Amino acid sequence: MSHADPTRRAPLWQRLFFIIPVIGWVARDLMEGDSDTIWYAIAAFVSLWLCCILLFGIPGLYIPAVSLVPLIVVGLVIITFG
Repeated sequence: MSHADPTRRAPLWQRLFFIIPVIGWVARDLMEGDSDTIWYAIAAFVSLWLCCILLFGIPGLYIPAVSLVPLIVVGLVIITFG
């Protein structure tokens, strides 16, 4: 018999996040799908960034990079505190 409880529901914030059309679908697939899905998500992110560069030029390169700075800072803090 399985130890998993089939009646257990995900938290409300997670259910609300998963119903967002594109981002939630990808997040649900990352959590519940195949283990290779993360590589497809990374490839899609890099492809989208390259399309922005082709469409907008230098601002398409710099603006996404600058917007990711808080994420990198949080990652460094997490690594620092272990």
